[in-house]
Amino acid sequence: MDKMEFVEKLSARMVEWDAQIDQLKYKADSAPDDVKAEYCKEIDALLLKRKEAEKKLMGVSAASDDSWEDLKGGTERIWDEVTTALHDAIVKMK
Repeated sequence: MDKMEFVEKLSARMVEWDAQIDQLKYKADSAPDDVKAEYCKEIDALLLKRKEAEKKLMGVSAASDDSWEDLKGGTERIWDEVTTALHDAIVKMK
């Protein structure tokens, strides 16, 4: 996979995350008061991880064709963390 394919793949995944996070926000807004604060806390933590992933993606996008591979591992690590956090939040809020 070249740099452009990698960036496009991750950009598409971010769009999916945004849609899923929006669904979680909707669930949190309509949740009973006793769990609403906990849901909002989960979403806030998820948004911080997503922002970190976005910064990594921007770093890869801006990197030269020769050096982007060096950033790939760290980017994939944070991507896995966001995916796991999102999955956990979805399961928790069902």
